[in-house]
Amino acid sequence: MSGPVIFDPMTLPSDDNVNSYTFCVELKGSRWFLQKGKMIAYYGQIAFDGVGHGRFERLVRSSFHSPLHASDWVVAEGSGKMLLADRAFDVNSFDLADGNLTIRSGNLLAFEPTLALKQSIVPGFLTLIGTGKFVAASNGPVVFMEPPLRVDPQALVGWADCPSPCHHYDHAYMTGVMGGLRALTGIGGTSGEEHQFEFVGAGTVLLQSTEALMPEQPTGAGPGEPGVPGTPGSAPRGSGQLGDLQRRFGL
Repeated sequence: MSGPVIFDPMTLPSDDNVNSYTFCVELKGSRWFLQKGKMIAYYGQIAFDGVGHGRFERLVRSSFHSPLHASDWVVAEGSGKMLLADRAFDVNSFDLADGNLTIRSGNLLAFEPTLALKQSIVPGFLTLIGTGKFVAASNGPVVFMEPPLRVDPQALVGWADCPSPCHHYDHAYMTGVMGGLRALTGIGGTSGEEHQFEFVGAGTVLLQSTEALMPEQPTGAGPGEPGVPGTPGSAPRGSGQLGDLQRRFGL
């Protein structure tokens, strides 16, 4: 019986999946934008700095244009291999070639600074423009579809090179028996059968193969286990210089 595969810096892939749930980014004196809480391990000399720090002002000015999400992101810089994952959801990389892609903000894990991040006019989504690689998570494998198409909002990951969607409400469903029961009882909420996003024109729509959105989680939140910095049961904060060090390192 064979044992588990054990990786080291030489056997880890470069800018490719380790498995369906983990992606390896190789830095060679380079930088990536990374959503907080998505790095699970790394080899080498890699530093992580918050978006907006002075030495990255030029980089942020050219590549990051979403002030609402600035506090959720860091810049990874250095040399080594960095493993990305998100709560055992499917993780994949995608390449944009002089294109634009709008993606649900919680699904985007990391991207190269050759891409520019902008805030979408659709709430909860971000837009990447240019040429480069990005890494995204999904609740199940991603399915690529061509418009015209109507999509359950819960299944939508994003869309590329096509206009933003509009809302479509199914009048027959909403005024029928099921819609009437929902209106009277409040049971069931809005479903994909009565409300969809409608896409028209050329382009590609990205769907996850489930109607359950990835649950939201505060970026960088600890697991709440004793001994984990910044979570209940960890070492108490002190005062003076030691307390300052503890606060600096999240203890």
